[in-house]
Amino acid sequence: MLPRRSTLLALPSVSLSVRAASAQPRDGAGPAEWPAFRDRFMLREGRIVDTGNQNMSHSEGQGWGMLGAVRGDDRTSFDRLRGWTMRHLKRPADELFSWRFRPQAARPVDDPNNATDGDLFIAWALIEAGDRWGRREYTLQGQAMARDILRLLVGVAGPYSVLYPGIHGFSRDDHVIVNPSYYAFPAIRALAAALPDPAWLNLAADGVALLREGRFGRWGLPPDWLLIRRTDGQLGLPPDWPARFSYDAVRVPLYMAWVGLGDEPGLTGPAEFWSDPGHRHLPAWADLTTNGISPYAASPGIADVARLAAAHRFGSEPARTPGAPISMPNYYSGALSLLAALAARDSGMA
Repeated sequence: MLPRRSTLLALPSVSLSVRAASAQPRDGAGPAEWPAFRDRFMLREGRIVDTGNQNMSHSEGQGWGMLGAVRGDDRTSFDRLRGWTMRHLKRPADELFSWRFRPQAARPVDDPNNATDGDLFIAWALIEAGDRWGRREYTLQGQAMARDILRLLVGVAGPYSVLYPGIHGFSRDDHVIVNPSYYAFPAIRALAAALPDPAWLNLAADGVALLREGRFGRWGLPPDWLLIRRTDGQLGLPPDWPARFSYDAVRVPLYMAWVGLGDEPGLTGPAEFWSDPGHRHLPAWADLTTNGISPYAASPGIADVARLAAAHRFGSEPARTPGAPISMPNYYSGALSLLAALAARDSGMA
C-alpha cells in the first residue's frame, strides 16, 4: 500500500495542482474546437447528441458542452444547454442530474440515477459562468451541486475516500466500484474553490493514490472500472466490466495533464503505451489481462489526448498544426478533442 494522505500532501504536484484552486483558465477567445463541437452535436434546444449511441444524450455531454460554451464566451449556447438540462435531467430530490436521455423511448429518462462525472462538469461550468457573466444564480446552483456531490457521492472503502460513479449501484456489501475517469481533477479543484471543504482534498489525494496503485497489464494502465475491497482497500478488476484501458480510462491522463500532474503514473503509463514503437497504429484500447490491443486505430479525439499526454511526458508538441482541420467523426471523439484543447490551454501547453 502507498503512503497515506499525509505523505501525499507533501508532494508539490498534488498539493499545488489539486488543492490550489486559485488556478484560472487562460484569458482570450475559446478554442476552435468549441464551435466545431457545438455546430456538429448541439441541437437548437440545447441538447448534445451522442451520434454514436442512438442519438441519446448524457449529463456528461451537457456538462462538457456547458464548459465549452463558457470558455468560448458563448452565452446563448450556455443558456440553451442549461435550460434543456434543467428541464429534462434535473432530479427532483437533490441538486444532481439523471445520466441519460433516450429520445425514442416512451420515457426518455427511464433511469433516474446520476453520473458523477456529468455532475462535476455541470457544477464547474455553472460556477465559471456565474463568475464570467455576473450571474449569481449560476454560482449558487453550482455550489448547491457541490454540496450534494460531497453529501451523496463520497464514501469510504478501506483507507480510501472514494467517489461513487453514481448514487445507486456501486456500493456493494464487501467492495466498492469506482470509475477512475470520474476523478475529474480540474472540476474537483474548481468546486473546492467555490465550496471550501477538506473533503475535496481528501478525495483528490486518495484519487491520485488509487491511480498510482490501481494499474494493470504490461504498460501499467488505469482500468475503466476499479474494485476496492472494503476491509483492507485491496484493488482489483471487477468482473462486471471488460478488463480494459479503454474509452473511459483515456480521460485519466487528460485530467491529470489538465492540473499539471504530468509525472503521475496515471499519465505516464498511457503516454508510454500510446508511444510504444511496437504498435502499427495508435490503439484505442488495451486488454489489461492479455495485453492485447484494439485491431483498429484510435479516434482523432483519443489521438488528441495522446498528444497532450506525450507533451507532458516527453516534452513534445501537444497541439495540432494551426489551421489544420478539426476532425470530429462522432460525439465522443469530438468531446475528447474539445476537452484536450481546454486542458492544453489551462496547463500552458497550447
